[in-house]
Amino acid sequence: MKGDRLYAVLFLAPAFLIAGMFLYYPFFENLLQSFYKTDGFFNSTFIGFDNYIRLFSDETARVATLNSLELIVYVTIFQVGFALVLAIMVDAIRRGAGFFRTAFFFPIVISGAAIGLMFTLIYNYRNGLLNEILVSLGLERVLWLTEQSSLYMVAIPTVWNYVGFYFVILLTAIQKIPNDFYEAAKLEGITGPQKMFKLTIPLILSDLKTCIVLAITGTLKIFELVYIITRGGPGDSSEVLGTYMYQKAFEDTAMGYGATIAVLIVVLGLLLAFITNKLLKRDEVTY
Repeated sequence: MKGDRLYAVLFLAPAFLIAGMFLYYPFFENLLQSFYKTDGFFNSTFIGFDNYIRLFSDETARVATLNSLELIVYVTIFQVGFALVLAIMVDAIRRGAGFFRTAFFFPIVISGAAIGLMFTLIYNYRNGLLNEILVSLGLERVLWLTEQSSLYMVAIPTVWNYVGFYFVILLTAIQKIPNDFYEAAKLEGITGPQKMFKLTIPLILSDLKTCIVLAITGTLKIFELVYIITRGGPGDSSEVLGTYMYQKAFEDTAMGYGATIAVLIVVLGLLLAFITNKLLKRDEVTY
């Protein structure tokens, strides 16, 4: 028994060591840094909770938080929603499933920076893809990135980028459901949409919850797509917490305040994940 524990510790030690070095230590160092006012990267003065007081009175931080929460709503509904629909459709077909699985998953292998650059070219006013299509149809060019539309324009590539990731998770979950369940449902006269809502979704609810939690926490960390496409503009209409943290920490060299925004991102992620788990826990079905 002691030998087994020793082997377990030896095998787990590298994982704990790596997690400690690259996850836990940077987080606690960041938390400590949030209590300091920095002038550049090295000159720091302890100021207690002043950065947090400043954060709650910062109008741009409030806008960035609301934009991040709005983006979470779009991602949760459309990214996970589209992934669920695609998974159900691909599971229902007999030929070509491998092709669709690869095609839907493909955007995941493209870096966020490349996708951001691609959509910057698509939205370009002068010779972007969307405006060239409009011109070829005899219509006027459209300014796609305005204060009213910029957040929607950022949400589109965000949804497209990761929908394949959740598609694979949900497709795997659906394919694990025993065929006996569907045969029994067919005998009961449950077909079509009823089968999806009364059988498939309840049986994969735990996997669906995992996807929602990952979507929420992933959206809070979004940076490169927004930074490349809009840089948080026009104005602060598409500013999110990730871009605002980068601006304060590296452009304004206010590392302490940037660290405070990073703490806010972590706290929001944990809070929303906890709420999601609580809301969906009671409805889980096992088989």
